[in-house]
Amino acid sequence: MRFPLSMTAGLAGYIYRNKFRPPKQWQLDRSTQTDPANPFKIIHTEMGRGRSAHPMINKRFPIVLMLEPLHACNLTCTGCGRIREYESTINEMLSLEQCLHAIDECGAPVVSICGGEPMLYPKLPELVEETLGRGKHIYLCTNGMFIRKKLHDYRPDSKLFFNVHLDGMEKTHDLCVERDGVFREAIEGIKAAKAAGFKVCTNTTVFRETDMNEIDELFAYLKQFHVDGHMISPGYGYSAVNDREIFLTREDIHEKFKGISQLAEKYPLNSTPVYLDFLKGERDLPCTAWGNPTYNTKGWKGPCYLITDSHHDTFEGLMTRTDWESYGAGNDPRCEHCMVHCGYEPSAALGINSKFSDGIRLLEWALR
Repeated sequence: MRFPLSMTAGLAGYIYRNKFRPPKQWQLDRSTQTDPANPFKIIHTEMGRGRSAHPMINKRFPIVLMLEPLHACNLTCTGCGRIREYESTINEMLSLEQCLHAIDECGAPVVSICGGEPMLYPKLPELVEETLGRGKHIYLCTNGMFIRKKLHDYRPDSKLFFNVHLDGMEKTHDLCVERDGVFREAIEGIKAAKAAGFKVCTNTTVFRETDMNEIDELFAYLKQFHVDGHMISPGYGYSAVNDREIFLTREDIHEKFKGISQLAEKYPLNSTPVYLDFLKGERDLPCTAWGNPTYNTKGWKGPCYLITDSHHDTFEGLMTRTDWESYGAGNDPRCEHCMVHCGYEPSAALGINSKFSDGIRLLEWALR
């Protein structure tokens, strides 16, 4: 199976329950109220003629919590907005209690622990253990450089994945992260984690200069280490990263990913076939950024992982004070070229704009 049975069954049950009985406290619409404490300006278009309501209106619930205990990192990756956007608070970190409160408050079944480099967080072993104790599945997103050194702090669990970022083979990856030797150390970390019985997947960002043949080469190379899966997503330009030249337009993405189905046949991609169809331009998906909320040292980041118009003290505040209808392609110019999985994979998982055959495709994909 592509994922552990417990994860597949748990997610399916969670989505089914919440889709038909979404928590009422997260469905209130206060988007028309102004917040004098919010210094950010939301750029949006008004609901009007020819613009239909979001298909999940009044049915919002989280699927994956993007938890950022800190933004400090040992690398300065070219496409990373976090170390730039949060430069003034780069030395701050969440307490263990804040992290656990966010997990409980949100209730998402999957927690992506990211950053920054989360393995620099002193309380990470305790955070992982407490999160597993709550029955959550964890993707520990890391550049891989500390895995070998700190592997003894963790125990293998079917709910825990080391998610190692690799943007190409050695020369390309080290160029992207702006340091030589990172690729080799990440590979050594993957080998050590697999030898110790851990589940490991990789995360790849595709930029304008990315050669998809090299991504094929990368996945083929990783096959020998029995990596459990690969996440792949087009890069998107954070407002904090001014180098537009490395990022992709929507048309670029369609062209870059036109052969993604062939990669999906050869390697265990963790992206759903519906999301891959979206990347190829063969179908449309609405943005469901509330499905992957982000919590960090400033609070709940609104509206999404990529755009910051506000920070909220509570998860309910994020869900009920964000004008969700004002975001997404066609509504906000900052969203026009975004096709990143954290905004659109929830739509695929929820079956929005689904076709009759999608259920069978998703089942076959999950069981492969």
